[in-house]
Amino acid sequence: MRTTCLQKFAAFFLLIACVFIHVEVNAQQATTGIIKGFVYDKASGEPVIFTNVILEGTKIGVQTDVNGYFTMTQVKPGTYTLYTSLIGYDTVRATVTVKAGDVVSKKLFLGQRSQELGSVEVSARKTEKQTQVNAGSITVTPREMKLMPSAGGEPDIAQYLQVVPGVVFTGDQGGQLYIRGGAPSQTGILLDGITIYNPFHSIGLYSVFETDAIRNVEIQTAGFNAQYGNRTSAILDVRTKDGNKNRLAGKVSASPIMARAMLEGPLLKAKTEGGSSATFLLSAKHSYLDKTSKSIYGSLGEPYKYGLPYAFTDLYGKLTYNGDNGSKLNVFGFSFDDRAQVLKHNTSTPNADFRWRASGAGTNFVVTPGTSAALINGKFAYSKYVIDYTNLNENPQRPRSSGIDGFEGAIDFTYFLPNYSQLKYGIEVSGFHTTLDYKDYLGNIITLDRRNTLAALYIMFRKNFGEKFIIEPGFRGQYYSAISRFSPEPRLGMKYNITNAVRLKAATGMYSQNIISTKSDRDIVNFFTGFLLSPDQSIINTDQQRIDNNLQTAYHILGGIEVDVRNVEFNFEPWYKNFTRNIELSRIKIETSDPDFVSGSGVAYGMDLSARYNKNRWYLWGVVSYQQVTYEALVLKDNKVTAPPPNYTYVKEVQKQTYAPPFDRRININLLASYTFGKKRDLEVSGRFNYGSPFPFTQTQGYYENLSPTANSIGTNVNQQNGTTGLFYASDINGGRLSHYHRLDLSVKKRFSLSEFSIVETSLSLTNVYDRNNIFYVDRIDNVRVYQLPVFPSLNVTWNF
Repeated sequence: MRTTCLQKFAAFFLLIACVFIHVEVNAQQATTGIIKGFVYDKASGEPVIFTNVILEGTKIGVQTDVNGYFTMTQVKPGTYTLYTSLIGYDTVRATVTVKAGDVVSKKLFLGQRSQELGSVEVSARKTEKQTQVNAGSITVTPREMKLMPSAGGEPDIAQYLQVVPGVVFTGDQGGQLYIRGGAPSQTGILLDGITIYNPFHSIGLYSVFETDAIRNVEIQTAGFNAQYGNRTSAILDVRTKDGNKNRLAGKVSASPIMARAMLEGPLLKAKTEGGSSATFLLSAKHSYLDKTSKSIYGSLGEPYKYGLPYAFTDLYGKLTYNGDNGSKLNVFGFSFDDRAQVLKHNTSTPNADFRWRASGAGTNFVVTPGTSAALINGKFAYSKYVIDYTNLNENPQRPRSSGIDGFEGAIDFTYFLPNYSQLKYGIEVSGFHTTLDYKDYLGNIITLDRRNTLAALYIMFRKNFGEKFIIEPGFRGQYYSAISRFSPEPRLGMKYNITNAVRLKAATGMYSQNIISTKSDRDIVNFFTGFLLSPDQSIINTDQQRIDNNLQTAYHILGGIEVDVRNVEFNFEPWYKNFTRNIELSRIKIETSDPDFVSGSGVAYGMDLSARYNKNRWYLWGVVSYQQVTYEALVLKDNKVTAPPPNYTYVKEVQKQTYAPPFDRRININLLASYTFGKKRDLEVSGRFNYGSPFPFTQTQGYYENLSPTANSIGTNVNQQNGTTGLFYASDINGGRLSHYHRLDLSVKKRFSLSEFSIVETSLSLTNVYDRNNIFYVDRIDNVRVYQLPVFPSLNVTWNF
């Protein structure tokens, strides 16, 4: 990408502004002081995130970050009362004395109110909405995930994401999530800062993340700022807990689908409240649905009587050392394993075998220097992901396989400025290696191997002007060594508070990535998604012109308005994404000498309206979304080249085609309701209804017998062969539409308190209550429809201790 004048000006302006701010803050600190510290949950020692911390009698107030950290700068010398409060906790006050040039550190510990433990926790939402841009951004905690009807009796972030505005879910078998027009490979998934390449299992109700191990999830659906890079559509940032500092705690749960266990506690207890300590957290879950589906659910008919061929095992572990001043060091590791089969219709015979495995380990740290208001974060990690898919109907069988492995390292610095303003900058370095082994449309065996080192610098600054206007410019520069390309990427977010209850917001930015997905648009359902780094070979675009940049690129434009009416929060966001360059495997490759890749493009736009009510015992959330996604690619005019008979003479003609990708769901509606009963608020009933308009798919045009004239060398007689069935695909990519999707899920949860820390929770769930036949895919060979899960009851029992 050539650096434009606008990009140069944006970077220069942001740099000058940050230098000016840094000089001004240092000058003011000579006559004022700083108060900084952490807010913790007194019972567990976990950070309390996104809660307000205020100096009584002043207008000075801040909000804790994901580490529970807060900083108040430019505090005039004097003695003050520092206090913090949060729904479900007692208010805590502490006296602090500030001197000119001093930095005062304070730790605050919030104790829970037993009579409000069942209430919905809201982390200072009002302050957050008025002081942060939050365009296209949603923060989620485990408590909110558990308000969803738990499909299969197990709450999971994969189920919560299906309700998030702009998210399209393709089904409970082989399901994937597509966020505001982007493919899965265009969404960055992070676990404690390390990239996860496939967070969802083949049974699409579950992710690799343990719900109770999560601290919070940041969902960036569009217009994300400069702290995130190497993705062109969206970000899902998952942060886990550190582990209980005070006692051994955990849970054990079982259902017909899986068993889960989590254990956390202190390895080294603090000698005084807030002193240095060491903790651990371990989680494991194992699905045995492939073993239980036939025996437990077989009487319910198809597809249970043939078994649901899905199984997975997820392991995660974390060690944390906490220093006296709040600094900490984490060491973590994970192993995820997913196995599945695609069965022939109405049989237990597999058509295909599928498996992916992911593993990794790393460390991250948080440092708060004693004489500075800054917070320093860093990470270093290594991960590996391998995926294999074998079509058992192919002769000979040729498995598709792909892998990606590499390291990631980063360090960043955050300065918390007065009036909720913030300055953040950092550097990232990563190195990746990808492999891809597959057979193309013409039967050519393709093996690709790529390596790349990526270096990035970024800076972002949020300035709050009083209580009205917020501006958040950012700039990210990324250098891709394998193709010798520098990508300058300006970002910008803004918010204007018309009143305390009405707010306008907007965000925009430029994005790039060098990770390419190999998912086929022809497949109605496709378990296999390979990964490859940007190629270094010559590539043409849909105008058949050579491109000068092999990166995938995009830009976003996002607007919105937030309106609070009594206890209802309305949010309306229109958005637009232009995927200016989509590098993909070539559909026009005929000869082995032809390029493996071509460059297409895509445009996605839509609007999302949501309304949320959260008071007393009720939690209501409704989301209505409209979107339209179109891609442009080069295709062959004559589809007969996909099955050439012997001695066929190729005449290569190509054309530009505009089509809807398989996830182009135009209308998506989600309605969620939850109500808590009982004096102890220990009985909860919840329901969710989802409607989705039809997905597109490529239709089957005809069949042919695929004969092998060289099967028995010179003695081959094709007249006596029983060839395999081959397919002619329609020339229009995704020219057809499947049927409408709709489903109702219900669940009932009951808690039984055995002692102060021992609680048993039972959950009865019913997925697809009225047994709707939602289509999974069309078996092209047998020309029959295969459906998603029918009515699916489940009972889960969890013991928390």
